[in-house]
Amino acid sequence: MKNWERYIKQFVHYLKIERSLAENSIFAYQQDVAKLRDFCESYTLSPEHIQTGHLKQFVAELYDMGLGARSQARIISGWKQFFDFLLQEDIRKDDPSESLELPKIGRKLPEVLTIEEIDAMIAAIDLSSNEGQRNKAILETLYSCGLRVSELVSLRLEDCFFEEGFIRVIGKGNKERLVPVSPNVIEEVTFYTKNDRGNVPVKKGSEAIVFLNRRGAQLTRIMIYTIITRLAEAAGIKKKISPHTFRHSFATHLIEGGANLRAVQDMLGHENITTTEIYTHLDQRFLRDAILTYHPRNTIN
Repeated sequence: MKNWERYIKQFVHYLKIERSLAENSIFAYQQDVAKLRDFCESYTLSPEHIQTGHLKQFVAELYDMGLGARSQARIISGWKQFFDFLLQEDIRKDDPSESLELPKIGRKLPEVLTIEEIDAMIAAIDLSSNEGQRNKAILETLYSCGLRVSELVSLRLEDCFFEEGFIRVIGKGNKERLVPVSPNVIEEVTFYTKNDRGNVPVKKGSEAIVFLNRRGAQLTRIMIYTIITRLAEAAGIKKKISPHTFRHSFATHLIEGGANLRAVQDMLGHENITTTEIYTHLDQRFLRDAILTYHPRNTIN
């Protein structure tokens, strides 16, 4: 089964160099193909000889293992990427995954915080603590800029163009975008970087990172999650939230406020606008109220 290891290694190199995917995406695809390799080893099948019937059999086993539709769809998508790579490299002349259908996934609307709940979380921050100002700046940035948590923790000082009112964000696939920043973000981040951030000895390699932990190193995504959940608990919020909830809230509040969908797509860094469209379904009551208020046929003379 040496071919599997060689082709998986080449596949990872292709995703990294030619597709410029993020490390997390590359790892996920690698794991998907590794699952297929493990399945094929029991049948002594090489990547060149696996057929559609084998893939369908493994999909059935995934279902029997209790994997949900979303997990199955992600794994199958990984296989499709792998076989597309084999086609491009002329390792195969056909794609056995071509006729595989992705399981239907019901669109699950994400949890969203109200403006009042966000204000309550910010108010719950103990500004007398060593990390208080940093945490306030983090929440303001998450909500006002709609960043992914990975984008937040990797934000660099040189990416903050506060005089121009923008920050530069490196998103998925190393794609760069400019996101407008509010006066609140500028004020809170500037205060943090000029005061609290300078009170910790910065570790080598983290000199350019905006948000640091108490040891002067770059914050982890898990640490941001911990900060968020503790503040939600302190604010008495019962919703199950994460750092990504602020991104959902950012987009939802913009759409509700009348922002252009394409502009929201650009600010979120979504490659496909259909990903952004989910936010138009989050508050049908808001849409109904807007129509009743502004449509000329609903005006009483």
